[in-house]
Amino acid sequence: MNTELFFVAVCILGLVALFDIMVGVSNDAVNFLTPSIGSRVAPRAVIMAVACLGIMAGVTFSSGMMEVARKGIFHPQLFTMPELLTIFLAVMISDIILLDMFNTYGLPTSTTVSVVFELLGAAVAVSVLKIVQAGDSLVTLINYINTAKAITIIMGILLSVAVSFVFGALVQFLTRLLFTFDYQQRFKRYGALWGGLAMSSITYFILVKGAKGAAFMSKANVAWIKDHWLLMVVIIFVISAIVLAILQVMSVNILKPIVLIGTFALAMAFAANDLVNFIGVPLAGLHAYASAMATDAPLTVTMGALAEKVPAETTYLLIAGVIMVLTIVLSRKARTVTETSLNLSAQEEGQERFESIFLSRAIVRLVINTLEMGKGIFPESIRGVVRRRLDPALAPKVAVVEGRPTFDLLRASVNLMVASAVVSYATANKLPLSTTYVTFMVAMGSSFADKAWGRESAVYRVTGVLTVVGGWFMTAVIAFTFASLFATLIFFLKGFGVLFLVVFAAFLINKTHRKHRAMQEESQKSEVFNLESVTDPRECIETTFAHMSFLLKEIHHSLDKALEGLFKQNFDIVGVERKKLTKTQQWSNIIIANVFKAMRLLDQKGVVVSHKYPQTIRRLQKLSDGHRDIVLRAYTHIGNHHKGLLPEQVEELEQVRRKLGVILSEVESTFDHMQTSNIERLRELDADLRAYASELNDRQVPRIKEITSKTRLSILYYAIVGNAMMLSKQNLELLEIFEESFGQLEQGEAK
Repeated sequence: MNTELFFVAVCILGLVALFDIMVGVSNDAVNFLTPSIGSRVAPRAVIMAVACLGIMAGVTFSSGMMEVARKGIFHPQLFTMPELLTIFLAVMISDIILLDMFNTYGLPTSTTVSVVFELLGAAVAVSVLKIVQAGDSLVTLINYINTAKAITIIMGILLSVAVSFVFGALVQFLTRLLFTFDYQQRFKRYGALWGGLAMSSITYFILVKGAKGAAFMSKANVAWIKDHWLLMVVIIFVISAIVLAILQVMSVNILKPIVLIGTFALAMAFAANDLVNFIGVPLAGLHAYASAMATDAPLTVTMGALAEKVPAETTYLLIAGVIMVLTIVLSRKARTVTETSLNLSAQEEGQERFESIFLSRAIVRLVINTLEMGKGIFPESIRGVVRRRLDPALAPKVAVVEGRPTFDLLRASVNLMVASAVVSYATANKLPLSTTYVTFMVAMGSSFADKAWGRESAVYRVTGVLTVVGGWFMTAVIAFTFASLFATLIFFLKGFGVLFLVVFAAFLINKTHRKHRAMQEESQKSEVFNLESVTDPRECIETTFAHMSFLLKEIHHSLDKALEGLFKQNFDIVGVERKKLTKTQQWSNIIIANVFKAMRLLDQKGVVVSHKYPQTIRRLQKLSDGHRDIVLRAYTHIGNHHKGLLPEQVEELEQVRRKLGVILSEVESTFDHMQTSNIERLRELDADLRAYASELNDRQVPRIKEITSKTRLSILYYAIVGNAMMLSKQNLELLEIFEESFGQLEQGEAK
């Protein structure tokens, strides 16, 4: 076979590596951005600058951890250069598909685990094919694959997940018990000591992670650090505590430099540890090609040279670092993945991203029952002290320009300190783990200890954690499966297989990008319901009614489409509206929560508004119920292949739809433009709709008696008419509340 084709294969590996860096960094950004962004320690530009500096520092400290995984997963001396390129191409193509898929849905996963199991899957596939072609027994597979390494990695994952959560929860509990949520005053007394502990943990983490891979560190220096780590920690602690105490005297919030330095440390560790996940395989492919071409039989010589350490040239590392920095700054998917972690660790209740499932409800119930049983162990006096010191209501309200922090700086520093300590310990003892898993589970543990998972949010947060953790194990399964299938395809189809897989990967990535864009647009629609920055009472009321206008418009459009689908017996049209029901219900719940916020703000400002204003909550609930009932009935009727509505029923219900549509449009426009409406005219329209409904009842009775309208048709018919009248009534009620609320506000302002 022409050796030039293998040079093309190496070039393809390099091109795929470029995209792999982009999708990999987008996922791993959650490791080091979550604490600083969640606590809003500084403007986003400053946070990104610190992270980028950490990345550029990290690429020069590249530890080559992936070298261990590469040599441990399979034995390169048993493969030829074409076989290794088959493995490497399958690994890289499957990696960008897998990571891009996780990024699209905002689920953090481990790039280390993905590439290790891709190597394992591809190596197993190629080894089995070699064995079959040679006529050997499959028992010899063990000669090609190091199964012990894979088992060690899996056990490391399981252990790191549990340990990280427990330590994150324990340290956060003790820290909060010491400082409470109103920690500013107490922090002035003990903050320097606590900060010294945090800084020693983070700085030691930098040294341990950096020294092992730094080119300028000799083996003697690395050994000295390993032998004198305790002395180093003590020295760092003393110096840090003194410096932080001086900064406190100068009225500097010492938590901010701690969080920023921790962000730098984790960003550096990510680049040093995980960079080779993206370029290690392509570089190994390049060296395999170079080694083979230096021999007389490049296509048949075995690659024993790759059993040695594969060098990672500084030029390649720096180029990769620049790409990583640009990706962090520009990637929208990096923000999506980070938002998942922030949503699950938010201190305050809000719009939950995940729904509850049976398993999450069972876990929450088990924890609640366990805590109730455990109360008897401690006397009431101790429980009372703990309850008072861990009361989130004590947290001061922080006014910030960009919005409220997801959690405070104290928890952000704990996340960084614990994550740094766990990763440092594992690295020093050569224990395999994932930085992503550690940082995420530490954040979840500290959230749990901080009572961020309260009764109102626990089931949703637990579902989110289960989803992410389940995705981690699915990463291994999918990575192994994809890589083995792709390797088999390339093994048989050669260049055509590579071309097909590249086109296939491009197609899937394009599809997921369109999906992500649609998800972002949907998410941006929900941002219209943000009430955090509103402080003026009148503006607060106006905003909630503007939100209702937005909801009414969506309900109006959805009803029109659902009824159109029902009349045409088009299952696809109704199916689209059924999928939107969850979104509409979420919007309704957000508006209701905003009404609660508005009521609290009005009370704080001493502003009197109509006593009917809280009734908007009930009206919105009934609106959502009526809309959902019509859509689900239409969906079920068509989905069960029941007989369609009679022509005369379609004509009559079309009139109902039009009459209701006029009312919905009028109320929606009134709320949107904050203008008074002709409420008497709308009452007349409502009365006309009710009169028409009564007339329809008279028309329907004979059909029932003559059995021209079957039972299910009659139930559907009456349900639509009844819901239409209910929706009309709720709109009138909302309009009356609107008129009365602003009338009373204007009277109060006039006084």
